[in-house]
Amino acid sequence: MASIQRRKSVTVKIGNVHVGSDAPLVVQSMTNTDTADVQGTIQQCAQLAQAGSELVRVTVNNDDAARAVPAIVEGLEKRGIRVPIIGDFHYNGHLLLTRYPECAQALAKYRINPGNVSVGRKNDDNFRAMIEVAVKNQKPVRIGVNWGSLDQQLLTRMMDENSRSADPKDARDVTMEAMVVSALRSAELAEQFGLPHNFIILSAKVSGVQDLIDVYRSLAARCDYALHLGLTEAGMGAKGIVSSTAGLAVLLQEGIGDTIRVSLTPAPNGNRAEEVIVAQQILQSLGIRSFTPQVTACPGCGRTTSTFFQEMAEQIQSYLRDNMPVWKQKYPGVEELKLAVMGCVVNGPGESKHANLGISLPGTFEEPKAPVFVDGRLMTTLKGDRIVAEFIEILNE
Repeated sequence: MASIQRRKSVTVKIGNVHVGSDAPLVVQSMTNTDTADVQGTIQQCAQLAQAGSELVRVTVNNDDAARAVPAIVEGLEKRGIRVPIIGDFHYNGHLLLTRYPECAQALAKYRINPGNVSVGRKNDDNFRAMIEVAVKNQKPVRIGVNWGSLDQQLLTRMMDENSRSADPKDARDVTMEAMVVSALRSAELAEQFGLPHNFIILSAKVSGVQDLIDVYRSLAARCDYALHLGLTEAGMGAKGIVSSTAGLAVLLQEGIGDTIRVSLTPAPNGNRAEEVIVAQQILQSLGIRSFTPQVTACPGCGRTTSTFFQEMAEQIQSYLRDNMPVWKQKYPGVEELKLAVMGCVVNGPGESKHANLGISLPGTFEEPKAPVFVDGRLMTTLKGDRIVAEFIEILNE
């Protein structure tokens, strides 16, 4: 894997998962079910975990959701799924965590947004109550600042101070600084209320790529807390994927970040696990972690007027992902396997030789045969209408 020097941070234990510079970078996701729907939430948590999400967050926004949490955790354990479940709290978390101790105990971590609790107001009573529950239950906390719900008293005070400065900063820069200050001040308060230093993870979520890079660079330089990365609302489809990749890749390359989430807006009835797959692909493309065998496939051109190689590449990719849960148990290291499905003679044989297993399909007007290479050497040549099936047989072997 790549030799990116990770920023040194404390390591936080969340259930059976460790987050921090001494641990592998962790992928997490969040459900979009009504948490009170126990079976529906179990089903989606299981889907996300099976896709590779190592932490799953659920909304805990009312009494019904809080009551459902223990049943969700128990239901997942009965399925043999031990993914840590994180509770996402806003506004009324101090009430729910104290009113439902079984919920507080079942969750592996609490997510608190200081802009949506009493930090800076009323002696921080609500924030203190949540931290005291975390201390009592020995649960870590992510203090997640979000620019859409930033502490307005803090922001107003900093804006006023900036306007009186001899050399005032841009309003955007003041906002970024206010996010960092909010996160660090809230973490300091949490420690004053008894939460250990290594029970705290920080995040500073924004929607703009350059804002994301700037705010995390500043936050990383001023603390050793583990950091959770991600755009707060990445968007749909290509926009969300590209924005997340552009922002996260820069920070990860600089060694910043200990856990990530790609917050994609799913298409109607779309696959929620897409955000897990994208997060994994970002890490694997940077050489930070390996999750599933990678398939190299050419984009196609006038030499590849048939769609056969595209269909084959798609079939192989789906076949790999479907089989990975079993293969990971049986074949250690299988996630680092590299495959190539190429469409013509120009780069086909060369790319296939660079892969652990590669096939060079015939392009337009080329001889109808497909050489297969294993670790750089020609193994066999396939012909006829069973090329895909025979290639999969070779892959299995």
